[in-house]
Amino acid sequence: MFNGGYLGKILRVNLKSRKTSTEIIDENVYHKLLGGRGLAAKYYYEEIGADVKPFDAENKIFLFAGPLTGLTLPAPTKYQLSTKAPETGHYLCSNSSGKMGIMLKKMGFDGLILEDKCDDWTYLYINDGKIEFRDASEYVGMTTDKTIEGLKEKVGSKHASVLTIGPAAENLVKISYVCVDYRAFGRGGAGAVFASKKVKAIVTEGTGAIPASDPAKLLEIRKKAFPILRETRPNHTKYGTSQYISAINELGCMPTRNFQTTYFEGGDKVDHLTLYNKYLKGNVACTACPVACGTMAKVYEGKYKGAEARTEFESIGLLGPNCGIDDFGAVVAANQLCDEIGIDTMSGGNIIALGMELYERGLITKEDTCGIELKFGSGDALIEGLKKIASREGIFDLFAEGSLGVLEKHPEWKSYVVHVKGMSPAAYDSRGFYGNGLTYGTSSRGACHNVGGWTIRDELQSGKYDRFALEGKGALVAEIQDNRAYVDSLGVCTVVRGSMEFSANPKGDTMKAATGYDFMPELIEIGARIYTLERLILNREGVTRKDDMLPDRFLKEEVPSGPIKGQRLTEEMYNRMLDDYYDVRGWDKDGVVKSETVDSFGLAGVVSL
Repeated sequence: MFNGGYLGKILRVNLKSRKTSTEIIDENVYHKLLGGRGLAAKYYYEEIGADVKPFDAENKIFLFAGPLTGLTLPAPTKYQLSTKAPETGHYLCSNSSGKMGIMLKKMGFDGLILEDKCDDWTYLYINDGKIEFRDASEYVGMTTDKTIEGLKEKVGSKHASVLTIGPAAENLVKISYVCVDYRAFGRGGAGAVFASKKVKAIVTEGTGAIPASDPAKLLEIRKKAFPILRETRPNHTKYGTSQYISAINELGCMPTRNFQTTYFEGGDKVDHLTLYNKYLKGNVACTACPVACGTMAKVYEGKYKGAEARTEFESIGLLGPNCGIDDFGAVVAANQLCDEIGIDTMSGGNIIALGMELYERGLITKEDTCGIELKFGSGDALIEGLKKIASREGIFDLFAEGSLGVLEKHPEWKSYVVHVKGMSPAAYDSRGFYGNGLTYGTSSRGACHNVGGWTIRDELQSGKYDRFALEGKGALVAEIQDNRAYVDSLGVCTVVRGSMEFSANPKGDTMKAATGYDFMPELIEIGARIYTLERLILNREGVTRKDDMLPDRFLKEEVPSGPIKGQRLTEEMYNRMLDDYYDVRGWDKDGVVKSETVDSFGLAGVVSL
């Protein structure tokens, strides 16, 4: 059926026995779940029991490319990670760029599964399918950038892909991330899972060809897409995602001082114009991407002179305004630190903001914070706090456990801990646009704007939906989630998907040119099937309606100041949207997938239910 896009094989690696095996993927699985995120969810469902804990040997790491990963298209770099997340204790799906997905396919595999644990610190070197287990002791304690540089030199290749973790993950910090060629599987704490298995890094090199059904047609599609992207994404090229800072702030949706309010008075000091005019070093692009939305910022003067980081909207919003910080230099320095020591900038910014609020309320003291005056607005406190999280000192040892760890020890702090299912939110406050609350609540991995659904375009930009209305938000969020689920399974970046007509109404010849089969009419249904499978996983792990609820700060506190002063998304209002959403999804009132919904998607034929 397929004559391109897929390799049809998985490489399975047992880290303890050091034995490897190759498995064939049935074509029907591709038809139903596409690749990437869909396949990772299937294998997670079948192999990770509900009672498995994130650091158990029985937990596994699933890495899957998509049918378009590595093909001659714009930004074909995406691939998927799935594991049980330390931050949430539940299923995690995470999407990243870098070259590893491409290398996997060049070696002849659509996926890599790691199981069990190494006895000692190890890095895996996989060269055209041949795997070596190498001693990683000299890299333990090393930052991600130094590890990447060192391993490329060690294997003698500048072109190798390096996936690695930093010192924070080595200390099992539950908000640690996985660095891949300076991009990231950021959320959920997957870095700590690698560390629990004593895997410091994976180095991959592949030289084989990735088959395509119609290479000439793919090249034609790419040639048409590049000018479209240059025309439609100029602000992404010029400003990156920082372009949204000022707009989100002016609309009263910017998390400020641990989501206490929604407008940051120093917003113009950390926005896209400040980045562009004072801190921009240059743009970086992922493989074969004409957009180059990665904005590298550099601090040229002042206390944080010399700091450099690829700054994104989420990192700026949560390390900046949410910590009350209007010094862009401090934000860049904190971002760089997170990248090097391996802490997710989003959860890192959120947990430090929580600490700042607790400190200012007198609930923790200078003795708890190792002498750090942990106040809002202090760039030094932010940076030193992040360092202490990585080394697990003082109260920061507790913060390294993430939101759920904090609540387990201090349930009386519930009013201040902003999370859904253990994951802290993105840089948007749901009191400013209600559909966003539904995305956080129903996201497959916790309070996430990507997996959960990016409603900014529909609620804040296009005017298609009243941002404070409840009606229609269930269908809107479900559609966006399904769209993202299939895109995460393709292997291309969401920023460029429109140039190939991957939308809520997919069109064009891309899938047929890649695989020989026209998936386009089925893609949204496939996305819904993947999202349903993920909900089955969560249901099995005990997640129901109670876990889809938003934090007290959103449901019980009015916005005290700013453009939307007095606004609140009440529990009754949220429940109305949630009921609507469940009805659209075919889940019951408790958020459990109905048996007839499972049957309607034909999941029994592709997943061992």
